[in-house]
Amino acid sequence: MKLIYRLAVRLCLVLLPIMALWVWLFYASMVDEINDEVDDALEDYSELIVIRMMAGQELPGLNDGSNNNYSITPVDERYVASRPMIDYRDAEVYIPEKKETEPARVLTTIFRDDAGQFYELRVSTPSFEKDDLLRTAAYWAVFLYLFLLLTVLGLTLLVFQRNLRPLYVLLRWLDDYHPGTGNRPVPNDTTIAEFRRLNVAAQEALDRSEALHEQQKQFIGNASHELQTPLAVLGARLEWLLDGPDVNERQAGEIIQMQRTLSHIVRLNRTLLLLTKIDNNQFPENSDVDIAALVREQAELCGEIYASRGLVCSPALPGSFTVRMNESLASVLVTNLVKNAYLHSEPGTRIDIRIEGRTLTVSNEGGEALDGERIFERFYQGSKKEGSTGLGLALVRAVANYYALAVGYRFENGRHIFSVTWP
Repeated sequence: MKLIYRLAVRLCLVLLPIMALWVWLFYASMVDEINDEVDDALEDYSELIVIRMMAGQELPGLNDGSNNNYSITPVDERYVASRPMIDYRDAEVYIPEKKETEPARVLTTIFRDDAGQFYELRVSTPSFEKDDLLRTAAYWAVFLYLFLLLTVLGLTLLVFQRNLRPLYVLLRWLDDYHPGTGNRPVPNDTTIAEFRRLNVAAQEALDRSEALHEQQKQFIGNASHELQTPLAVLGARLEWLLDGPDVNERQAGEIIQMQRTLSHIVRLNRTLLLLTKIDNNQFPENSDVDIAALVREQAELCGEIYASRGLVCSPALPGSFTVRMNESLASVLVTNLVKNAYLHSEPGTRIDIRIEGRTLTVSNEGGEALDGERIFERFYQGSKKEGSTGLGLALVRAVANYYALAVGYRFENGRHIFSVTWP
């Protein structure tokens, strides 16, 4: 997940409990303020009734259009002792004018007249629907949450994009960077100190990488030159010894084994150098390559080499399948896939090679399923075969990675199926 989206999600999660708390505090404050105003009005109304009753004046009418209601009940001292002198509470009160029950605020107070008689005065006035208030507050809270969320996210994205633009420029530069290809310097046209330091550090790291890359290329060239010469000399001397007149049968057998081992070392050295060159991007030249023609050529060549094993190959190929890549690497890719199928097939079995769409598939029979996660690793071999260096499929994956091709392996119906797909 991108950093900007992670920030947006976290802002949403932070705003949600804050808004919920705000709604609850707003609702509680509203209820408390309304109750306080209603209680003050009830106090004034109750004082008016008590004063008129104590003065012997006419009490307010019960149906004077104000929806206020009151009742006066004589009580004894025992009741007075068990009740508070004044009490406020919410209750449901029947309103005769509306002929319905509505929520009301009720004040209950106890007073005594000049004769010492205690009375309980109960005064009520219609209040508000707390459920309606809560729903309204929740509705506007949701509206406010969405408004704030969109506003904050919009401003955050805008500020984030503008201020992190140097980082995105650096990331795009890194995506286009390839060692040893003459890359342009790291752009550093920002005025933000932290990003300037980051760009300078990136440039210094890449300069060190380029220097190491150049040293590695020189080492590869030197190793290729220095190793090939003594190996060739050693091979020639073994040939000379084998042709000598004093060599007996036992010695000839040992020399032949040494030649086989030397030949394996030569192939291994050549393959490892090729892998290193691929990893170091030393094949920049690309051209149009006909993969179908390469497959036909390699299938025919391998058919001749392994003719004694009775393998049957029936390529299903289009007239041509042209891709843009280095011709040498295309040959390496096709050669190793086809050779791997011939090398690891059981005698007398069938090898299928086909190109469908932009996918080359090579399948063969033999053995059990291989480890799909390790099959393309260097020197991994499900079963050791003579003439195999264990690097063929590693070369296939190296070339595939070089050109961003999709390479895969699966085992179905007793067949090993390798595939390479061009984008």
